[in-house]
Amino acid sequence: MEAPPAEPMPGYEELVRRSYRSLAGALRGCSDCGWELSRRTWAENARLAWSEPLLCLVCAVGWTVARRAASRGLFRPFAEWCQLEPKDAAKVPESIWKLLYYLFSWSYSSYLLFFASYPFFYDPPSVFYDWRKGMEVPTDIAVAYLIQCSFYCHSIYASLYMDVWRKDSVVMLIHHVVTLVLIALSYVFRYHNVGILVLFLHDITDVQLEFTKLNVYFKYRGGVYHPWNDFISNMGCISFSISWFWFRLYWFPLKVLYATCHSSLRSVPNIPFYFFFNALLFILTLMNLYWFTYIILFVVKVLMGQVQEVNDVREYDIVDTGRKAAALRKNDGKLHSTPSWKERKHLMNGIVKDKRL
Repeated sequence: MEAPPAEPMPGYEELVRRSYRSLAGALRGCSDCGWELSRRTWAENARLAWSEPLLCLVCAVGWTVARRAASRGLFRPFAEWCQLEPKDAAKVPESIWKLLYYLFSWSYSSYLLFFASYPFFYDPPSVFYDWRKGMEVPTDIAVAYLIQCSFYCHSIYASLYMDVWRKDSVVMLIHHVVTLVLIALSYVFRYHNVGILVLFLHDITDVQLEFTKLNVYFKYRGGVYHPWNDFISNMGCISFSISWFWFRLYWFPLKVLYATCHSSLRSVPNIPFYFFFNALLFILTLMNLYWFTYIILFVVKVLMGQVQEVNDVREYDIVDTGRKAAALRKNDGKLHSTPSWKERKHLMNGIVKDKRL
């Protein structure tokens, strides 16, 4: 059967109008929605072998072990060798680890979308063409799902016990849980095609974020200011801000939400858990907007002259950069920094961080 021609990407007005019409129509047609329908839909459509979550758990433990080994054997010694400030050196392993992972995961999803004959990026409604319950998941997509699902299992643990605690860490935990549920259940109900598109549109900004943060940390090495790292961090901040808006707030709604809210019902009129999956995607969109406020906050501070150089506005330890530089310098031009009690506390791993859940 020949696939229909690619549908042009809608505008925001079409997205809102058609999605609202589809959501309202599905709600009116759901006369017996409730626990019994959900139980029956799960029993009829869910497909998951017992070995698959076990393999995911094993890989999640593997990610954690690999990160600890890499941090102790490579990342921390590298930060010490570069003579970074102690506070920055403590955050380098986290950023290097995330940069390497997101660069790999985004490269792989790019390969699937642009070099493996999948049309999902250019024709998002095609993610639901020929959908069938219990359909076979292609091996290359199944590998991507195993990697992503196990990594987000690891990330929930890492956010609590390994990462630096920040102002938005509670939101980050919620994000990891929502993402994990979306990844796992989209695999169980064979919505893997749209899942690859969602991952592609999100991972690119994480690559730019971690690369920019590393250049922020490396601006002062061995008591010497390095202008190239400062320049790259400034350019990275601009690139990150633009890509966040373009990928997560422009393409994500127009490609993913339009396909899941509107196009899905055209291809599969009784698609399972329609409201549940769209609710999770809307939550993901709200979190993208929440983090975008940090970007806007930073841009406003730069325009008002309150910030002279790029820093992470999510950190607890933001201080005036001019006073910080003066406090860290001695007459010989060397940098010496002893973290304060509060700085040491929020850099610790585990529940003893300076946080409130």
